[in-house]
Amino acid sequence: MDPVSPLEQALHAARALVLADLVAGEVAEAHVVSLVEDSVVQRRWWVQQWPDGAEYVAGLVAQDVQDALLERYGRWPLCPVCGSGDPHALDVEPELGPDPHWVCHKAGVKVASVGSLGGFRDGESPS
Repeated sequence: MDPVSPLEQALHAARALVLADLVAGEVAEAHVVSLVEDSVVQRRWWVQQWPDGAEYVAGLVAQDVQDALLERYGRWPLCPVCGSGDPHALDVEPELGPDPHWVCHKAGVKVASVGSLGGFRDGESPS
């Protein structure tokens, strides 16, 4: 059996992180998981063209899924920090960089690393 390439490892890790956030938000239905798979397929080509971008794949897959969900279903993930006002989604930062995390621009805070939204529920403050 061939060892898994670093590029495939990065793609598998990105898939796992985004799925963890979807599960934490209780939105990991089959049709949503298929959006993750679609993104991974697209990003596989991208990272094959630019292997140095492997460390950016998790953030890109998170953004792809967030964009696809917005087009079809609505904002995700909703900000758990701001308890009042209009519900709003978190953003991924950096847009193209290592160590992607979810941030609330309204409150100006880092909420969680991509893959770590399960540490708290809506309405609770992150620790």
